Amino acid sequence: MNSRISLLLLTLALAASSALTAHAGCTNATIQGTYAFTIHGTILNPDGSTLLVDGLAKTTFDGKGNLTQLDAVAINGNVAPGWASNTGTYAVNPDCTGTFTVTNGSQAPVHLQMIVAQSGNTIHDMVTDPGVATTAEAERIRIPTTKD
Repeated sequence: MNSRISLLLLTLALAASSALTAHAGCTNATIQGTYAFTIHGTILNPDGSTLLVDGLAKTTFDGKGNLTQLDAVAINGNVAPGWASNTGTYAVNPDCTGTFTVTNGSQAPVHLQMIVAQSGNTIHDMVTDPGVATTAEAERIRIPTTKD
């Protein structure tokens, strides 16, 4: 009986803790650090043809609205050698939704919407540009230290 009461109290404490964390809100600083993204999707061409997209990205958010990114993206199974270097900006809303834009030289910028989850340790995103149906999942792989 005591173990059931202890389990019940532990469950209630965890539920209350989760509710408090959910209402704590998010800011740009919530996602400060480096994330590993896995990208999947499709590009829908005007002629009706499609291109399969798969990729990886290592993105660092500075906590102040700026980002740097290295990515390797395959289109229909073809990927350029090496890593593409990108920069961009982002904004996280108090409800843990947000947007970011990634730019790479002369290519058109990529616009995304995101949801920040698990106290900033996970990001779910999707491209919002017309003709691009891609999503990505990311997990934080590095949190900056005070020495950074």
